[in-house]
Amino acid sequence: MKIFTSLYDRALIWSRHKNAPAILSGVSFAESVIFPIPVDVMLAPMAIAQPSRAMYFAMLTTIFSVLGGMAGYLLGYLAFEPIVLPALDYFGRMDTFELAQGWFNDWGFWVIFLAGFSPIPYKVFTVTAGVMAIAFLPFVLASIIGRGMRFFLVAWLMRWGGPIMEKHVRQHMDTIGWGVVILAVAAYFIFR
Repeated sequence: MKIFTSLYDRALIWSRHKNAPAILSGVSFAESVIFPIPVDVMLAPMAIAQPSRAMYFAMLTTIFSVLGGMAGYLLGYLAFEPIVLPALDYFGRMDTFELAQGWFNDWGFWVIFLAGFSPIPYKVFTVTAGVMAIAFLPFVLASIIGRGMRFFLVAWLMRWGGPIMEKHVRQHMDTIGWGVVILAVAAYFIFR
């Protein structure tokens, strides 16, 4: 059974829905604070389905992702002890938080840029930045640059590839999907 191909087909259908930009914005915001699935899963099919609006979708994704990052920062800054700390304990993620703290101590601004651009969970670093009271303006700037570069690159690649990209992505979707799952499991064991 092709699990990821059927999910991709469903995402393409959703990406053509009239409310897709609003849903993309909401998912972009939530993904930067708590939502576990990367927003690229929705951005890429939307950029493929409507290539003339791909850069608009990238802009929406960037804006709402950074706003979500700011909310994550505020959550860490204002509610670490009553909300974040118990959640970290409950889910057994204190070690991930401590690792993020160490990276902030070593690299500061560049950690947010890297977390914004890479598949590293950005939400971990938004909350940690707030807990550590990292300077807010550099945090926002690094988020805009990192998230913007990532989302505009995804949108541009999908727009550039167009129908050919759609065919190739769909053809290899299960390989890509299982590869991401394997990488996520490997990252879990490396960073736990």
